[in-house]
Amino acid sequence: MTETAIRGPRARRGGRPVWEEPPTRIGQVVRATVLGGLVLAVLFPLWVILVTSLSSRETIARAGGFVVVPRGIDTSAYQTIFAGGAVTRALWISAQVTVVGTAVALTVTVLAAYSLSRPGSLGSRWLLAYFLLPFLVYPPLVPKYLVVTGLGLKDTIWALILPPAISVFNLVVVRGFFQGIPQELLDSARIDGAGDFRVLARIVLPLSRAVIAVVGLFYAVGYWNVWFDALLFIDRNDMYPIQRVLQSYLLAGQAPHTSGAAVGATMPPTEAVKMAVVILTVAPIVAVYPFIQRHFIKGVLIGAVKG
Repeated sequence: MTETAIRGPRARRGGRPVWEEPPTRIGQVVRATVLGGLVLAVLFPLWVILVTSLSSRETIARAGGFVVVPRGIDTSAYQTIFAGGAVTRALWISAQVTVVGTAVALTVTVLAAYSLSRPGSLGSRWLLAYFLLPFLVYPPLVPKYLVVTGLGLKDTIWALILPPAISVFNLVVVRGFFQGIPQELLDSARIDGAGDFRVLARIVLPLSRAVIAVVGLFYAVGYWNVWFDALLFIDRNDMYPIQRVLQSYLLAGQAPHTSGAAVGATMPPTEAVKMAVVILTVAPIVAVYPFIQRHFIKGVLIGAVKG
């Protein structure tokens, strides 16, 4: 008996189902063209930003603003923004907010989702309706500001961590994944004497690595990109996160704070400094994404309609 007969009629050579037509030459060309255009649309702006941040004043003046073709490497923009200390301090603040905030948000989301996913939990329906209420009525800014300032969180990193500590969308996604875990598996662990926290730590969480990785990425990106809460609750310049510094450089037109002697008369062009701050803002998330990419596709399809 041949290998094709053993595999059955559901698969062709290459693993393609029998009901799926083989791709045509025109279809492959169109697909490659569309995907190549999308990749180019994403990478070209990043390339322009990177090249401009590493260009000299003469190169930027010759290009008229943004540089596409590099003509040498000039790192004076990065030396300038690191010399003053404002960007370095802002990166440290953003790193603290991202790490601590993601840990707090994941802990709260996982505990809430697990309790709401178990049948027979005390008040689970009412609590779920309470969590879903922000989907219908978004909380206004004035009560939020009064609560944060009333708790004494103003001008602290907790003002950036606690308000967005739980996302209703992420809570619903994690809850739906937990509900898909077989109840018999959890019951067998309870028969062996495991409590709720041991069941969550030893069974539920190891089976939920994909959704935890994706939700953690969503929280990390949200905390890293926080700037509106910093605009509301942070008045001290030494507590600005990197996104607030970037906003002040790009929109407010402020110059980077330098140490004078460290830079002197060799002040780089403003465009190079702005693009350097953009690169420093984007680089950490871009560097983290490949490590959880293998979980991303499975995580984002959780809750999708399956045929």
